[in-house]
Amino acid sequence: MKKVLLLCVVVLAVAAFFVFDLDQLLTLEGLKSIQVSMEAWRNSAPVLVALGFLLFYVAVTALSLPGAAVMTVAAGAFFGLWWGTLIVSFASSIGATVAFLVSRYLFREWVQKRFGDRLKAINDGVAREGAFYLFTLRLVPVFPFFLINLLMALTPIRTWTFYWVSQVGMLAGTLVYVNAGTQLARIDSLGGLLSPQLLLSFVLLGIFPLLAKKIVALVQRQRVYKSWKKPARFDCNLLVIGGGAAGLVSAYIAATVKAKVTLVEAHKMGGDCLNYGCVPSKALIRSAKVARQMRTAHHYGVEVSAPAINFRQVMARLRDVIAAIEPHDSIERYNGLGVDVLEGYATLVDPWTVEVKLNDGTVQYLTTRAVVIAAGAEPAVPPIPGLDEVGYLTSDTLWDALAERDNPPARLVVLGGGPIGCELAQSFARLGSEVVQVELMPRLMIREDDDVCGYVQRSLEDDGVDVLTGHEALRCERQGSRKLLVVAHEGQEKVIEFDELICAVGRKARLSGYGLEALGIATDRTVVTNEYLQTLYPNIYAAGDVAGPYQLTHVAGHQAWYAAVNALFGQFKKFRADYSVIPAVTFVDPEVARVGLNEREAAEKGIACEITHYSLDDLDRAIADGVARGFVKVLTVPGKDKILGATIVGAQAGELLAEFVLAMKQGIGLNKLLGTIHTYPTLAEANKYAAGEWKRAHAPQTLLALVEKYHRWRRG
Repeated sequence: MKKVLLLCVVVLAVAAFFVFDLDQLLTLEGLKSIQVSMEAWRNSAPVLVALGFLLFYVAVTALSLPGAAVMTVAAGAFFGLWWGTLIVSFASSIGATVAFLVSRYLFREWVQKRFGDRLKAINDGVAREGAFYLFTLRLVPVFPFFLINLLMALTPIRTWTFYWVSQVGMLAGTLVYVNAGTQLARIDSLGGLLSPQLLLSFVLLGIFPLLAKKIVALVQRQRVYKSWKKPARFDCNLLVIGGGAAGLVSAYIAATVKAKVTLVEAHKMGGDCLNYGCVPSKALIRSAKVARQMRTAHHYGVEVSAPAINFRQVMARLRDVIAAIEPHDSIERYNGLGVDVLEGYATLVDPWTVEVKLNDGTVQYLTTRAVVIAAGAEPAVPPIPGLDEVGYLTSDTLWDALAERDNPPARLVVLGGGPIGCELAQSFARLGSEVVQVELMPRLMIREDDDVCGYVQRSLEDDGVDVLTGHEALRCERQGSRKLLVVAHEGQEKVIEFDELICAVGRKARLSGYGLEALGIATDRTVVTNEYLQTLYPNIYAAGDVAGPYQLTHVAGHQAWYAAVNALFGQFKKFRADYSVIPAVTFVDPEVARVGLNEREAAEKGIACEITHYSLDDLDRAIADGVARGFVKVLTVPGKDKILGATIVGAQAGELLAEFVLAMKQGIGLNKLLGTIHTYPTLAEANKYAAGEWKRAHAPQTLLALVEKYHRWRRG
């Protein structure tokens, strides 16, 4: 009841403020109209007027009313620089604290009780760094001050801390605004608008946020680096840890702009993508696709015998593909570009020093201005009892383990229904393995829409994969030479016998062994970075799978540009990593390609959208090629042609997606896409026809009815 009464009092006070037109006083025009009267009152009763102004300011701030900035300027006009600053400094801090206390009393208990688990990280952070965090918000107001007052009340920060930090943090800004008010009060002619003092005041208003931001950054650097001694000179401008996609691009950019750069790679240049991921898996998928085409050749009027799979040759071709691409990522090439490549393990000793244990047994210590951690990721292995006893493969180890086999595994279990698991399950099934795919979730590729998941599952099942969704892997067992996996579904256990088992349940960032713990660099599944890809230490960056949030090679290269440029030139200008348009492709058959939102994400985020659907079974080229299955689905802003996302399921979907990626990146809508000439007959026409479906749904019916009448009249 007390809270209800207090809330009613606040609401009535705010309502009265507007009913009695007191808000008119909080405009420059309103204050200017009473300036003469205020000066007369101030001269007759200075203390009383100052006290009244202070109380009014406290009330405005406490009720979170608009106009505090105008009142701050007015304080300078009415009371001068020093008295105005003194009054506003205390009034704003007291008012903010009153608003803080009211918000805490009314809402904190309810918010913490309902969202306490989700707010734990925030609560812990405020308890640890609350004063400094509040100081930065006061000095550089990312959010309006009244929001800071209300939201900080929901955290564990102490009231006294909130008050004194607010007083100190707002003092510099108060001085700038009050000074502007003193200059405005002196204008008595048009010539006064061009006075140096007034111009300087406006300049200060404009540059203060920039100066404050620089001050905060400097203070943060001092706090972070205070335990470390910075070297007097550096061996290199940039040191990159990891020779995968992110590391190679970072090193390439640094060398291109003539920085001295060192790249440290412990194993194979090219990282996971070249050696274990994108390249070998796509080579395997191609061989599997050829086998599938041979089996279905009769659909095209070509009679061939069933394919004889030479699995040893399949794996040999896979190695040849890697070898052909390998020079692009080789040590020789990067040395030629000006990159000093070291083969060994790198560990951060301090923010500027890296220990490199070379593969030949020697150790080097290198000092560097900046570091990019691009250590990549590794397969995640679920804690299934007995898994180690029966043995398992991962997307990293299967290539070497199966390289010398004459035949693919006769009975194969694939754990995981994500992109990697689906690609491997389909490929091995097409190459002759009896494949069982086990997925804990109710659908394959759980992040995609239901219709997409349905297409993928039907396609895998058509190729002979036994897809078990909603099945939990309980344990593995050995019975003599037999290897068994026990799964559960709706309370019933099922035993699956296998020859090989592939764990494809996802990948996890490589976080250990690089000195992150010793330096206190935070990790939470990935290395924690800010929007500039900086870690706790502003000169140490992370990019690629180790940084997240996407485990995609092209995103790793994308992040590497930001990390390298910010590391080398961040003292002049830093760039926020842009994740607004991220494409992704799963190379099952038919392919699944997506950029931006899908239906599932739009619903989860509460984003309104229109959905346009075009079926590929109506596309001439798809019919001619015998691949007339799948669809193009486009999400747009309701009533507009702005693209929010696109999903394509079908042959060469990954290639077709590029047009939508470009359109979203450059702000091109469906109308312009429809007006673009597409070669006939091509699969790319599907994008144009999808745009046509949108246009048909938004045809101006009233105008068309008038045009119809016009043509009827013309016919007589």
